[in-house]
Amino acid sequence: MSHPIIKDLNNRYTAKKYDATKRISAEYIDVIKEAIRLSASSINSQPWKFIFLESEEAKKRFHNTFANMYQFNQPHATEASHIILFAHNPKFNKEDYRKVVDAEVASGHLDAEHYDNMLNGAFAFAELNTDESGVNRNWTKAQTYIALGNILHVLARLGIASTPMEGVDQQLIGEEFANELGGFECDFALAMGYHLDGEDYNHGRPKARLPIEDVVTVL
Repeated sequence: MSHPIIKDLNNRYTAKKYDATKRISAEYIDVIKEAIRLSASSINSQPWKFIFLESEEAKKRFHNTFANMYQFNQPHATEASHIILFAHNPKFNKEDYRKVVDAEVASGHLDAEHYDNMLNGAFAFAELNTDESGVNRNWTKAQTYIALGNILHVLARLGIASTPMEGVDQQLIGEEFANELGGFECDFALAMGYHLDGEDYNHGRPKARLPIEDVVTVL
């Protein structure tokens, strides 16, 4: 299939080795930031923070969080151009959602007279995913994966290599970046940059996916 979207997705792969001398341009980083901000989420909750690690100091701090586990991902921390820490709010509450509804009205997307219906009606869905102690991290983390999927396609379109990493130490990240996280939790990250020619064994290999008839049902 020759459609540009399919070409993007066929070219996208998980990079295994980055060229530390190559940097993503400031223009592209601005595109990535805006694209990730525009990601979809259930009830438009946006229960997330995206922490971009750009400086060598910040990337070194991330590198240090691999002290106990997942060392196979550690080189990406300093060799990739940028890292994004994907963080979610483990206790997303109605006051958090109120900020979203305020933004809905301010943007003109929501008429002011529907404010209370939106605040109380839509938030009822979040409450269905919240336990008696106010914890809904499974739901908010799921929203953050939507943002990850969105940005993977954006990076493919921009010709930027990437490595999604669930192999990170959530506890050490929480300690090292406590000030930046502000109570949010980070269970996965994304390395971005440009692959190292001749060293990235995953580059250029054919895509391996199940047949379409195994994963798509048309009724």
